[in-house]
Amino acid sequence: MTITEIFILAILQGLTEFLPVSSSAHLILPSAVLGWKDQGLALDVALHVGTLLAVVLYFRKDVANMAVACVGSIKGDNTSFDGKLAWWILFATIPLGIFGLLGKDFIEAHLRTALVIAATTLIFGFLLGFADIKAGKRKATEHIDFEKLGFKGAMLIGLAQAVALIPGTSRSGITMTIGLMLGLSRENAARFSFLLSIPAIAMAGSYLTLKLITETGPVDWNAIGIGSVLAFFSAYVCIHYFLILLEKVGMMPFVIYRLVLGVALLWFVLG
Repeated sequence: MTITEIFILAILQGLTEFLPVSSSAHLILPSAVLGWKDQGLALDVALHVGTLLAVVLYFRKDVANMAVACVGSIKGDNTSFDGKLAWWILFATIPLGIFGLLGKDFIEAHLRTALVIAATTLIFGFLLGFADIKAGKRKATEHIDFEKLGFKGAMLIGLAQAVALIPGTSRSGITMTIGLMLGLSRENAARFSFLLSIPAIAMAGSYLTLKLITETGPVDWNAIGIGSVLAFFSAYVCIHYFLILLEKVGMMPFVIYRLVLGVALLWFVLG
């Protein structure tokens, strides 16, 4: 790939991985619309590494607290909520792993198309808008916290995350949608989605890294280096300003963007 293509795809990944607009859709679109070649395993690995480092660094205090509490709960000497939350997140990631292993070949063969992306962009955009309006009507005292979400609620969000394997759905979008529907505030729905993304991205990145290692061809270290750095910085900035924007205007700008994008894709495909 050219430096320009690597630059654009890395910035797209960093900006869209954590926004409710579907990073997979934006990475597929350049090849579907502009005729670009597939970015390849090397860049896939780089983008996952960059975004993973960004979310872990941004939520480093939460991650550290959960890690310590999780280890403590195994030893039986720590019963803090951080330990419970860590286990909820780990268990909620299991559906993604199962569906990913069972359905990846079918998804790759049949669902990575502009038409599918257009449909899922519109459908899940409407659902996000509905959930955001519902959340906006609730009083601040009516929002639930992570403890009241419970293991059942965490697993429901985890199941929703597995649906996001379908291109155009948006992992962050659908997990925030379910979080809002379950009663979380916008901020907490986004925070839970970001924390849930850590094992999800790590799992996907590990799988892609294993595939890259077992390949016989040369490794594009240029793509890995540039892609990782650009994805890291764009993802970190995105998380920071998304949380600020969320408090002021909610999800609606992203809902509108999804609807416009979905209609434009339908026009492109069917026109």
